[in-house]
Amino acid sequence: QMMQATQCSLRGSATFIPRSATFIRECVGTRLISTSSIFSVKLKAACAGLSCVRVMPSFPNRKVQTVTSTDSAWAEQFKRATVDLASMDINGISYEESAERMRTLLKTGLLKHADLHNNPERFFLAHRLLARHAPKLGPGFWIRFTVHYNLCVGTVLALGSPQQVEDLKGMQERGELGCFSLTEKLAGVNSGLVVNTTATWDNAEQAFVLHTPTEGARKNWISQGLVADKTVVVADLRIDGKSHGPHAFLMDLRVGGRVVPGVSHGDMGRKTVGNDLDNAWIAFDRVRLPRTALLNRYADVEGGKYVQKVKDIPVFHMIGQRLFSGRVAVAQAALEFRRGLFEGTKAYTDAKRCWGPVEEPVLSSIPQLKALYTEAEERMGRVGEFVGKCEAELCAGLRAGRTPSVELVEAIAVCKVRAVEESIALVHRLRNDVGSYALMAGTGFEQTDFLVCCKFAEGDSRILMQKMARDRLRQLAPALAQGPAAAAALGATEREAALCREITAGMAAAAARGANKQQAWDEMWVTVYELAEEIMDRTVRQFMAAPPP
Repeated sequence: QMMQATQCSLRGSATFIPRSATFIRECVGTRLISTSSIFSVKLKAACAGLSCVRVMPSFPNRKVQTVTSTDSAWAEQFKRATVDLASMDINGISYEESAERMRTLLKTGLLKHADLHNNPERFFLAHRLLARHAPKLGPGFWIRFTVHYNLCVGTVLALGSPQQVEDLKGMQERGELGCFSLTEKLAGVNSGLVVNTTATWDNAEQAFVLHTPTEGARKNWISQGLVADKTVVVADLRIDGKSHGPHAFLMDLRVGGRVVPGVSHGDMGRKTVGNDLDNAWIAFDRVRLPRTALLNRYADVEGGKYVQKVKDIPVFHMIGQRLFSGRVAVAQAALEFRRGLFEGTKAYTDAKRCWGPVEEPVLSSIPQLKALYTEAEERMGRVGEFVGKCEAELCAGLRAGRTPSVELVEAIAVCKVRAVEESIALVHRLRNDVGSYALMAGTGFEQTDFLVCCKFAEGDSRILMQKMARDRLRQLAPALAQGPAAAAALGATEREAALCREITAGMAAAAARGANKQQAWDEMWVTVYELAEEIMDRTVRQFMAAPPP
């Protein structure tokens, strides 16, 4: 009765669609929207997190961009080169066999290593085309592809010297695969912020000594780590006992198919999906790397001393640039997976006849399923346009060698979260509305953990939302004490400012009870995610309204 009596409100230009109480309770964990957008504060606790599904705003004054490319001839070539992936037995294929398919694709030269900078539109198109195989193949091969091209090779392009970048041509011609050794067991979601692997400069030998000091410093969940020939390792650079923070090194992981001395590794184990992809832990026991292993565009060791070549740009900030291209690629992959699953399911339901007292309607005419198809198509247009603009602006920056603006960085984070979380929610509803078809192998529903991979990749959605909220609260803190006008001057919506005040007051109350800062923040987690949603709504509106740079 309470649900029937409750009217969903409008927040800015975002629309809220009411769902059943059961479904809404199931969505509590995603925090797609806030409880206070529907219910009063008094009802919030009683409703135990009842919520609605947030919908991307429409952009009536903008021409909808498609997510396809005008480079159709190249796209057809790439499709032909990857068509045999559809016949791959993902449950029986070995890591080596899957990797060999990747080597074959790499050696075609269709997507060149330098295309991330020289032809970034083609880089993203290749990712989208491969993602179309995901409803059948799951995430394995797509991850193998993006780890090589974006994380490994992309880091060399961004941080390497001209010679290191030139050497990528030979790497491609030989079909050598790369992986990216960043994440450590102890670091967890703080990958890059916590780096305990060390690279100590030995001035006498003119070499770096790469070492894993503890089990917690092992590189963890390294995709393609059991078959890759090379890896970009992120390690804490130390010279004369002083730490200079995380730096990237390109090293041989295997030579002639054999792991180089001093490197040990193991399999992370069987997964729910993507078992054609190897995920490894990797450890280093005083492995000596030549001086040329350091990717040294921005920093180097000269005369036994650390030299920062570009002032005010920490090297790790440049390592993090790969997150931006990765987030756009992940957002697009989630949309392609969702599109493929919906198209396949709709084709089935359009042909599936159901019993009826007068006639035999097709399954897709059932009201809730028909409405879901319509809603999903409309929402795909909205989020696709937003992701498309993020890609276009990022591509322009990659071609020009520009560091993305703060506004673009924020938009890319939002596009990743929104595309993935919206896809998870819609696919979940489709699974529950389509009946036993969703239980059958070969329908694509068995591969839906692809979207979970997207959720965790290149910045976990929850972590990104927490960061959005923390950063905004820090920005608005001085203005909040001055009143609404000061917060508005910083671009905050009334709702945004109100949520910041609510979090600040709640944390102060928790601190008065003896809670430390982290405990106080955690107590306000519901409102924190509400603030993140409001920030994302505003970001979408402002980004879509702004002209291209």
